[in-house]
Amino acid sequence: MKRTLLTILLALTGAAVSFSQIRLFVANDLGRNGYYEQKPIAELMGRMAEQDDVEAVLALGDTHHYMGVESVTDPLWITNFELIYSHPELQVPWYPILGNHEYRGNTQAVVDYSQVSRRWQMPARYYSKVFEDDGVSLRVVFVDTTPLIDKYHKDTADYPDVAQQNMDAQLDWLDKELAQAKENWVVVVGHHPIYADTPKSSSERTDLQQRLDPILRRHQVNMYICGHIHNFQHVRIAGTRMDYVVNSSGSLSRQEVKPIKGTVFVSGEPGFSILSGTKESLRLEMINQQGKVIHTVEQKAVASSASRR
Repeated sequence: MKRTLLTILLALTGAAVSFSQIRLFVANDLGRNGYYEQKPIAELMGRMAEQDDVEAVLALGDTHHYMGVESVTDPLWITNFELIYSHPELQVPWYPILGNHEYRGNTQAVVDYSQVSRRWQMPARYYSKVFEDDGVSLRVVFVDTTPLIDKYHKDTADYPDVAQQNMDAQLDWLDKELAQAKENWVVVVGHHPIYADTPKSSSERTDLQQRLDPILRRHQVNMYICGHIHNFQHVRIAGTRMDYVVNSSGSLSRQEVKPIKGTVFVSGEPGFSILSGTKESLRLEMINQQGKVIHTVEQKAVASSASRR
């Protein structure tokens, strides 16, 4: 409705603007029972969603700090999610993935919550979703990165469910999923970064560089978006046109961050991002807790499906 009214207004004034657009919020590292910046940023997301049509929220892991959830009736579902993201404009589908903190609890309960909450739409631990709007298409491929990292397999005390996951089966599925993608834009989202500045173990990145990154490059994915390290980062690596994006925490950020080789932008502010796709471009806007766009990642249509193949 908002877009329809604006289209009519611009038509009356003679403005020639295309309004075929997919618009998604990206949020992660959220669950702190509303403390720190979680509640103010949740309220900001609601206010910004009032300004334009937002189709869905991509929830990139660690919705529940620190030990995940025990079941679909765990009170954390209420205090970390339902009562915090209660704005009417946020009652859109949420498409989640597991973070490492979910793996400290009952991971299957995170998937099964889809049967409890109408907006929590998680069909599996990894899956794909195509968004379309009047001739524009965006495929988002959701991957489960924790089982792709060796250190979690070794820590069976803290991450008991990781060893039960079949790493090769997921990578096989991803390769086939990307091979058949024909959309204007293809974005892969995971919890852990492939390239980023972080004090966390370097093995997290090197494992994903060896296992995940070659598949993304082979299929010329437009963007890889993740969370995990609680700050904003945008990295470009020689040899690929893909943008590597780290989305900041929606609750508590880590402000000490510095550039690495290939860094385009870094910020230690908390916030969230807005991902939008049109026929002409794919854009990701990084939003700080004041609602200001502090950095924009953009690819023009030359990097769309026609040029990937």
